[in-house]
Amino acid sequence: MKKKIKPIAIYLPQFHPIPENDSWWGKGFTEWFNVSRAMPRFKGHYQPQLPTELGFYDLRCNSIFHEQIALAKEAGIEAFMFYEYWFQGKQILEKPIDHYLQDISIEFPYFLCWANENWSRKWDGSDQEILLKQDYSTDDFKDHFNKVYKRHFTSSKYLSIQGKPILAVYKPELIPNLKEMITIWRSMTKEMGFEDLYIIFCSNKFTINSDFSKLFNASYYFQPDWQLVNSIKLKTSLFARLVVRCLPKFVNSIFFSREMASLNNTLVDYSEYVDNVIAENQVINAFQCVMPGWDNTSRRKNGNACIFINSNPNDYKRWLKHAVEQSRHENDGEKLLFINAWNEWAEGAHLEPCDRWGRSFIEATKNVLK
Repeated sequence: MKKKIKPIAIYLPQFHPIPENDSWWGKGFTEWFNVSRAMPRFKGHYQPQLPTELGFYDLRCNSIFHEQIALAKEAGIEAFMFYEYWFQGKQILEKPIDHYLQDISIEFPYFLCWANENWSRKWDGSDQEILLKQDYSTDDFKDHFNKVYKRHFTSSKYLSIQGKPILAVYKPELIPNLKEMITIWRSMTKEMGFEDLYIIFCSNKFTINSDFSKLFNASYYFQPDWQLVNSIKLKTSLFARLVVRCLPKFVNSIFFSREMASLNNTLVDYSEYVDNVIAENQVINAFQCVMPGWDNTSRRKNGNACIFINSNPNDYKRWLKHAVEQSRHENDGEKLLFINAWNEWAEGAHLEPCDRWGRSFIEATKNVLK
């Protein structure tokens, strides 16, 4: 019998002050600082993208979880996947997830994804100006499991598949001793009394069928797909480059196209991107993933942002509908469906209500999932 699709929203727990961010970026810094200061880079560019009914929330306050869960349930979402951050024995941004675990009034399912990139000043996982570095070792794998996963796996809220707690890894290709890590974690999970660990990874076209993918139970096909982005991004002409360089004060003039005005950025038409995803209509060996939009302008103040223009609920709705249909027909096994994301405000990927679309993306999600 085919199993029911379970929609998962990816959740970012960065909206609260921590000592490390105080030191690196200034006292009281949170992602809201970048979000609220973003500026449009061409005529019609939707920036800043600002929250409405949930406001600039602080995740140290548990009450916000109840409001978010109510919206998620309304949309038909059944669980959150929280990013968690661990660096050689140091865990950061853990307080909201710990509060979520400990608050018995919260019953909404969740599971964890280890965001295992280096922490850098560029916000993009690059290795320049590293603030917290990853270093993978046997002892650290065990320490990580004992201090983080062990206490979450025993929660009745923690999501499992066939009695196996789910755990995701964001970039397994960065882990040189990956097989050892997974072997250790599976063994430690069984020692807790579980049948096994259900471990998944964030995949792309290069990693879905890679050799290391055989170590995992499954993967989810992350969006945006950067290979597709590079194939359909809007091009900037040589003439435009010369004009912008020589006559910068005219960049925002109505005589110049959005490509010219956004010279140092990658622009992708959201509707065209969705058309391409649907046209491929390929059966992938991974869980489906969709996104309501993408625009990381607020994290890239000096340019080089990736901006999906014309993101809208109608195109998102037909993409989600396609993903649901693909999920139904791909196999008879587990059917998780990922949405990137619930609250990635600094990357312009959020289902939470905003000042342009209100609850439109919540409504579009509900119309498809319910």
